[in-house]
Amino acid sequence: MHIALLVIPDCLIVALGWVLLHKLKFSREFFTNTEKLVYYILFPALLVQSIAFTPISASSAGRLLAVSILLCLAGYLAAWLARPLLKPRPIALASLAQCAYRFNTYIGFSLAAALAGSEGQAIMAVLVGFSVPIANVLAVKSLARFQGSNVWLEILKNPLVLATLAGLLLNFSGIGLDNTVNMTLSKLGNSAIPLGLLCVGASLSLAGGRQDRAVISWILGIRLLAMPVFALILAFLLALSPLETNILVLFAALPPASAAYILAARMGGDGRCVATAVSIGTVLSVLTIPFWLFVGQTLVN
Repeated sequence: MHIALLVIPDCLIVALGWVLLHKLKFSREFFTNTEKLVYYILFPALLVQSIAFTPISASSAGRLLAVSILLCLAGYLAAWLARPLLKPRPIALASLAQCAYRFNTYIGFSLAAALAGSEGQAIMAVLVGFSVPIANVLAVKSLARFQGSNVWLEILKNPLVLATLAGLLLNFSGIGLDNTVNMTLSKLGNSAIPLGLLCVGASLSLAGGRQDRAVISWILGIRLLAMPVFALILAFLLALSPLETNILVLFAALPPASAAYILAARMGGDGRCVATAVSIGTVLSVLTIPFWLFVGQTLVN
């Protein structure tokens, strides 16, 4: 029951986002601009500030880097198995595949703090920091051919990738942050999670994807069921600590990133089926996240 209660505040904020748009008639433009603010300013500030001050030993960093790479690759390969098995529309699979290995960072940071305080949030920050560039490379690579984009240029322009690199540079170099800059980033970062969750709620939609039900089900099965299993196997093989294992399982159990819709729409993919997958995955995660957290805690304790 305690684990299930951790999810409720985030669910209520997500639901509030949906109510604000659909019942209280906040404009969609408001949420579009808020999403841009979170994506380009607030969440990068949270990433830089969290990663820059996270104590990272060489051994711990190596294990978390390895597990981030392997987990993303496992999700990527599992997603593309749908091509020979289900024979989906190429543009639908290219758009949806990212939902198997991209994760909702807003929910992840909020739940990590509720689960294990600042230490849990710090481990989540490192996982996010290592995974964001990998997941973005894989996602942009899949969609770039539909737009003719340069994959590496798209990656280098991504604000989350830039923020991750800046945070890691500040951490490993020992430069740190000026106190005024740190306080400014902290205040900006504190706004990222609640505003991000509101935007997640406003983005929920079941308007598309009916012809792609099979591949959507396949991708969500990977995201919500297979990825936590992969995480538990990797945690055992790499001898992660109990806390690292619990946060990794949470990370792996997160619903698809709402930014997956933005990327698909911006790069000429099928945004409607991605929006449907993100929406269904977010709703189902209310049940699956507590289940996997319970499994993870049972196995490591």
